[in-house]
Amino acid sequence: MKKIAALLSLILLIGVLSACGSKDKESGKALSEEKIVVGVTAGPHELVVNKVKELAAKEGLEIDVKVFTEYILPNTALSEGDLDINSFQTLPFLEKVNSDRDLNLVHVAKTILLPMGIYSDKFDSIDDIPDGATFGMPNDPSNGARALIVLEAAGVITLREEDKTTGTVQDIVENPKNLKFVELEASQLPKQLIELDFAAINTNFILAAGKNPVEDSIFLESKSSPYVNYIVVREENKDDAVVKKFAELYQSDEVKEFIKEEFNGTILSSWE
Repeated sequence: MKKIAALLSLILLIGVLSACGSKDKESGKALSEEKIVVGVTAGPHELVVNKVKELAAKEGLEIDVKVFTEYILPNTALSEGDLDINSFQTLPFLEKVNSDRDLNLVHVAKTILLPMGIYSDKFDSIDDIPDGATFGMPNDPSNGARALIVLEAAGVITLREEDKTTGTVQDIVENPKNLKFVELEASQLPKQLIELDFAAINTNFILAAGKNPVEDSIFLESKSSPYVNYIVVREENKDDAVVKKFAELYQSDEVKEFIKEEFNGTILSSWE
């Protein structure tokens, strides 16, 4: 009987400890103030966060930078705990991903603006685009809508007046040049540009392809664009000290000067 009682006590103790462990996991824990893992997309976001990494090291904070070549994995990895922070996305994109994938990620600070441009290997001006031309655009909802907004700003199409940040090709009400729309993975658009008449391409991907947004685009998104990028974390970590520290380092004068010198105006710091 004593052995049975001892066994029952042990089982009860294990159950209590397991319940406590589950509670801790559900409530979330503050991020380490000594080391964090930050996800970025290759290109400008990677370069800027590596500069932040240099500054952080001087203050005793180690940053492990994880580089991605597409837009979904940095958010799922953050949600699942493989990342502590990510820095690569606009607010419309974040809201769409949260909704579509039932995530609970929040933005905490502005980073940089990478103006989306329209590019062509065949035409030197947006006015030269012929009737029936093929227009390449990102196939993810947020960047696809952004591409259409840029195309409208260039005077090529007209969209419905509803919320254009969620627009699709079905929301085009005027297409006088009878354009044909080709939706592709955003990172593949520079490689496919030779097969298209023109395309809307994100700055990080066009830079990786060896082109300059200011010099090589036939139309460039306005600097007043709402599509600035943000530092993003899990909701339970938004007030953590290390998150605030990372944001402060990112929005420092040293990083602002680095952006100015490194990108020569093709990428802009978006904080005051």
